[in-house]
Amino acid sequence: MSRSALELSDAEREAIRAAAQWYARLASGAASEATQQAWQRWHAADPLHQAAWHRIEAVRDQVGQVPGRLASSSLQGATQSRRLVLRGLVALASAGALGDVGWRSEPGQRLAADFSSGVGERRRFTLDDGSQLMLDTRSAVDLRFDATQRLLVLRSGALLVETAPDPLQRPFMVETPHGRVRALGTRFTVTLGEAGSQVAVLEKAVEVSPREGTVRVRLEAGQQLGFSRDAVGNPQPVDAATAAWTQGSLIAIDRPLGELLAELSRYRSGWLRCDPRIAGVRVSGAFPLGDTDLALAALESGFPVTVVRRTRYWVTLVPRG
Repeated sequence: MSRSALELSDAEREAIRAAAQWYARLASGAASEATQQAWQRWHAADPLHQAAWHRIEAVRDQVGQVPGRLASSSLQGATQSRRLVLRGLVALASAGALGDVGWRSEPGQRLAADFSSGVGERRRFTLDDGSQLMLDTRSAVDLRFDATQRLLVLRSGALLVETAPDPLQRPFMVETPHGRVRALGTRFTVTLGEAGSQVAVLEKAVEVSPREGTVRVRLEAGQQLGFSRDAVGNPQPVDAATAAWTQGSLIAIDRPLGELLAELSRYRSGWLRCDPRIAGVRVSGAFPLGDTDLALAALESGFPVTVVRRTRYWVTLVPRG
């Protein structure tokens, strides 16, 4: 049985604080390869560091998540409240590194959200009104249903929603930092990006409103568009790749390999990178999201690339020699 915080030595507490800081950096999604290497050196330098990292991961995994870019182990989840676990991890990190940095990151948002999915997960939910919600990998959604509205707030990732009729006739909306999508009896996807959001309508129609301004654009079935805080793009036809994730596939149509790997990396733990010399290789095909190693094997067999594995969590595609 693990010891309580009161039984930890000063050296152990310092190691836990350092582990929390490393976790926040790695989980931010912006960690460079140099940062990854520095973390590995820190992790290997002292058994106290390894024990501290294990402790951070154990608390994290109690909510069944696998956030972060480097997960050195996978533990069975417990059934504790997400928010209780979140407070426990902040307590472990006593210097406040995770509270100040990690919980504003994508993994931190997932831990605190009403609905979430971990790395490589696609999860389905039935909402209180009977509507169906599906989350893509690394996604987080807050639910705000009340007497006047049915609102989903997309914090990260992507969702597919199929709305149900409501006896109270409350509007059903999806909100992102860039604006709102109002359902008009429909089935649609919303994807949150850094610069904007993307909506694609599979059935019926939606109305899109950017956060700033008064413009409203109606989008019909078979159409998609992007929108930012102050602008809405032109409607385009929905293509085969748009909602392929809902069927467990990543479809590429003449897509640069670097872009494809960046998307595939969202479905696996660790570091997946592309040698700049082959980043522009054009790729077409359908790749399984439920088995990213199989997807990498397909790329290796069909294109002039070689998959180099330093560890399970550190994979690089290089030109075939």
